[in-house]
Amino acid sequence: MKYIEDFRNADYAKALARKIAAQVIPNRYYQFMEFCGGHTHAIHRYGIPSLLPKNVEMIHGPGCPVCILPISITDKALALASLPNVILCSYADMLRVPGSGQKNLLHAKATGADVRMIYSASDALKIAQENPQKEVVFFAIGFETTTPPTAVIIHQARKLKLHNFSVFCNHVLTPVPMNYLLQTNEVKLDGFIGPAHVSIVIGSQPYEAVCKKYKKPIVISGFEPLDLLHSILMLIQQINENRCEVKIQYTRAVTHSGSLLSQQIMDEVFEIRDRFEWRGLGFIPLSALKIREEYAEFDAEKRFNLPDFVSQEHKQCICGEVLRGVKKPMECKLFEKVCSPENPLGSCMVSSEGACAAVYAYGRVNR
Repeated sequence: MKYIEDFRNADYAKALARKIAAQVIPNRYYQFMEFCGGHTHAIHRYGIPSLLPKNVEMIHGPGCPVCILPISITDKALALASLPNVILCSYADMLRVPGSGQKNLLHAKATGADVRMIYSASDALKIAQENPQKEVVFFAIGFETTTPPTAVIIHQARKLKLHNFSVFCNHVLTPVPMNYLLQTNEVKLDGFIGPAHVSIVIGSQPYEAVCKKYKKPIVISGFEPLDLLHSILMLIQQINENRCEVKIQYTRAVTHSGSLLSQQIMDEVFEIRDRFEWRGLGFIPLSALKIREEYAEFDAEKRFNLPDFVSQEHKQCICGEVLRGVKKPMECKLFEKVCSPENPLGSCMVSSEGACAAVYAYGRVNR
């Protein structure tokens, strides 16, 4: 509790804001992208933009695991759920993400599909054990944070000889899209606030290649307001001093090498895909994981021979542009009019980590 109170101290936050204001160069513009949905949520929850000078801008990146999946993935999940004798399991937010025609997995459940919300990957394994006569499919999503638990249950399923269990794997990697965003140069970025939970798993080392190649500093931050303000200050200091380094602000939890045990189980079960489609970013080479051939019996894509879907976004939804940092949520014509957390038309409004949902909940007061 002490950590929470200390890292939310209003007086310390104001002091950090004054220090940031004192260090920025008046005629220079600073644009930083946070690459974590949790950071996006925290930035708006704590009103961080209102504490920053006008020449320091935070840009939301593709760091929300629910948001970055294209509609075609949801359509595949809907196809799986419609199969006879199948139980499809996934996390709550994924059940609300619209597919083609605005249909989601909750709609499928309402019309008879056996779709179940779970809180952890192990819940899906338990459902498979309790329903041996059913094909249980875990719709797995997320960055490196949620990948190790998926690897563990696949490993356990093989040990248990659980032949009615499979995983629809949609785990993605973090450093690769960072590289993509800088390569396209669609948005001028001066640096990144690196993700916290992802970095606990992979460490700070994987970001070094991106940092070195594009000469952009990266600071891995915690989630509290003082963490975020301190990280922004660290980025500004690096830029002013013409330095480009990967730094860990979140030293309470992140190390250079990360969790070697988590990396080991991930490497055992998964390998890198040739390419993967990201919402708004298109197909990015080597940016996601698939199940290794040794564990192919637990790969839902192979078990059910899933076809490729050609799906289209809602014509007026700008989720893709928001995820690339090209547009802000409130630039969308649908925002808070017909698109809201109660009636999300795009994935960025579904999850609390989505930029649109965060701005809807907290950011509108600053207009």
